[in-house]
Amino acid sequence: MFETILLPTDGSDGATVAFDHVLNIAAAHDATVHLLNVADTTRDSVIQVQGDVIDALEQEGKQIVRDTADRAHQRGITTVTEVLQGEPYSTILDYAELRDVDVIAMPTHGRQGLARLLLGSTTERVVRRADVPVLTVRPDSDVTATYPYESVLVPTDGSDCANEALETSVDVASEEAADLHLLSVVDVTSLGVDVRIQMQVQFLEENATEIVEDATEFATDASVESVSGSVALGTSVHGKILSYIHEHDVDLVVLGTHGRTRFDRYMLGSVTEKLVRTSPIPVLTVRTVETEV
Repeated sequence: MFETILLPTDGSDGATVAFDHVLNIAAAHDATVHLLNVADTTRDSVIQVQGDVIDALEQEGKQIVRDTADRAHQRGITTVTEVLQGEPYSTILDYAELRDVDVIAMPTHGRQGLARLLLGSTTERVVRRADVPVLTVRPDSDVTATYPYESVLVPTDGSDCANEALETSVDVASEEAADLHLLSVVDVTSLGVDVRIQMQVQFLEENATEIVEDATEFATDASVESVSGSVALGTSVHGKILSYIHEHDVDLVVLGTHGRTRFDRYMLGSVTEKLVRTSPIPVLTVRTVETEV
């Protein structure tokens, strides 16, 4: 699934960190890397001045992709370079569809700065809307993104989107000969302490255990050699996932972009968004493509 990788780049330190990780993946899979720079024509200064400003943006973009491609060629990696005008996130999505890429790789932030993190950024919009998996790398993480992946985690709640993430994680674990970890977190935030609540917790835990067992069977049937499953109870789903990542030295987490608790595909504050923002390791997101009714 890593034969064609799209890396949008703005020349920032964040993009460089993501590119370093992509280079390792591409070298291992003999993949072609598409290097795309988008001259953002939606900014006020560009709209007002046009002409020379756009030319300057395009010239800067050409230099960025040229320099990035030179680094890839030193590793013997095939590249395709492109500089386009437009709104960054939509241009990236259109390019990914046109070129039929397998995965889009992006940092969680670029030139917009560390303070904004993912919120409102191009990366967030791509994660929410891309029909192909998106691999995000946090540039300011204390943990260096490693490759090959030896340990892959997929949190699951049994939803359609979690099952799509499970299928993707099985593909990754099979290709990488990695250990696959399955985790279901029971959120007990709103539950109390009386007997009826305890019975409800027991029911939820049993349900989560069944979900993990089904996922384990699916992964085993798909010939993943090492599969382990866990159920955790806690008041923070994303916090429990982060703890699991640290405790088990996970290299990659695979997530669906929404699960059972979603009200809207684009809802901010979801577990997935929080993990993309805070995960110390790369996150591979998989969006459920919904059909129009």
